[in-house]
Amino acid sequence: MSIKQISVFVENKPGALYGLTGVLAQNGVDLRALSLAETSEFGIVRIIVDNLYQATTVLKDAGYVHSLTPVVGVAIPDVPGGLNKVLQVLTDAQVNVEYMYAFVGNQDGHAVVVMRTDNAETALQALEDNHVSTLDPKDI
Repeated sequence: MSIKQISVFVENKPGALYGLTGVLAQNGVDLRALSLAETSEFGIVRIIVDNLYQATTVLKDAGYVHSLTPVVGVAIPDVPGGLNKVLQVLTDAQVNVEYMYAFVGNQDGHAVVVMRTDNAETALQALEDNHVSTLDPKDI
């Protein structure tokens, strides 16, 4: 199952990220994962949340430009070469990883990696076929 990630466009200025997280916090939205990429003028905050509908409604009402993107979550053994083995599966399946971010989660000795690929369905099938543990939104 793919995970829905919210990408939010924010100005690259002091307090912009604070404002975004404040709107979410004030409305009871819990962040599960976050990545920030910037340019000189704007940033893209990529988030996974506990309540997708609540988050997108709150963001829209607050005037934030945002979009939803399907991403793949994977639990990777926290050992040397763990990520490399997963990337080999995707390479063999001709799936391109466009970007990723990782963190140590509650996955029993595993790191959590969130990946945006050019084909989430093919990626998920290849990972399942090779016994790689994929994650549901509730797992993050």
